[in-house]
Amino acid sequence: MNPRLVAASLVLNVFLIGALAGGAGWLIGKSNPGFSLESAGGRLPVADRKAFRQALREVRRESRDVILDGQAARREAASLLQQPTLDSNALAAALERARNADVTIRTRLEQRIIEFAASSSPEDRQLLADALLRRAGRPAKKSP
Repeated sequence: MNPRLVAASLVLNVFLIGALAGGAGWLIGKSNPGFSLESAGGRLPVADRKAFRQALREVRRESRDVILDGQAARREAASLLQQPTLDSNALAAALERARNADVTIRTRLEQRIIEFAASSSPEDRQLLADALLRRAGRPAKKSP
């Protein structure tokens, strides 16, 4: 058998298997959404869900500069990693900037969620609590 044909067949099969595995993972991810405080907003009643999502959109809009700085820091880190000689200090600084931006955004989002929860019903707060418990690896309590 022609060695080039065997190699081409092998490459094609590996590609197809990877595509199938990736597609299956994507479908599984779509049917099993994450359980973060942000994703818990999708389980709220319609009016509360709209208010919750609007509050989170406001945080993101207000934090646009921080988000852009974090993205720029990640691009800088990627660029530094591609250099023939690694500048460890510059890479550490870029990654620290990206991490600080992430923490700032998360802190702002969590503060807005706290404000939302403070004015929410006990049922809505239970949905948020369930999301935290799932995120922590513990199953949520079943409602009576």
